[in-house]
Amino acid sequence: MIELQQLCRDFLIGDQTVHALDHLDLTIDSGEYLSVMGPSGSGKSTLLNMLGLLDRPSSGEYLLNTQVTSSLKEEQRAALRRDHIGFVFQSYHLLPRLTARENVELPLVLAGVAPKIRQATVDELLRRLDLSDRAAHNPSQLSGGQRQRVAIGRAIIMEPDLLLADEPTGNLDSKSGLEVMALLEELNAGGITLLVVTHDEEMGARAQRRLHMVDGRINQDWRPGRTERI
Repeated sequence: MIELQQLCRDFLIGDQTVHALDHLDLTIDSGEYLSVMGPSGSGKSTLLNMLGLLDRPSSGEYLLNTQVTSSLKEEQRAALRRDHIGFVFQSYHLLPRLTARENVELPLVLAGVAPKIRQATVDELLRRLDLSDRAAHNPSQLSGGQRQRVAIGRAIIMEPDLLLADEPTGNLDSKSGLEVMALLEELNAGGITLLVVTHDEEMGARAQRRLHMVDGRINQDWRPGRTERI
């Protein structure tokens, strides 16, 4: 599903070049569940931005479903994001003036889906997320766990192949965090490729495959029965 070939992302800070991603080679198969861990500044969020087509590499290549992405125009990249990638963030990024239902529904509105189809699709997803009784509430009226479930609903309403979660439990208490992780893992069991960036070793250890990053490189790739130090 994903193939990175000698991927680099450089930033110029003052007169110094910082290698946020340094010649990464990585293959992720469809349906995998990965965590990405490492110290602050190791390149975790930069990697997530690359995988989400929110940024372009300085050099190297990113293939998504065998499609070379570096030469795509911005509208083509936006279409790939819309059709194949969902995002979940630590700070939810919900629109405060919209209800929970309207936040979940928004990607369907932007995609031009007919209102009758939108209503049935959103109703079913809110039921799955145990949010039907909170559908008319604004984000400020929801708990942290409920807001994150709304954010997950918005991320998966277009049925993406890839779900990218950046510190999805970072603003939650332990109980709500475990509930959110259980929901993400349920989605992965249904076939979505799941990649979670986290500082939480306990949450990261739940993944079937664990990447550890240092200085823009993957220095460890752990899978059951197999650990690669790079």
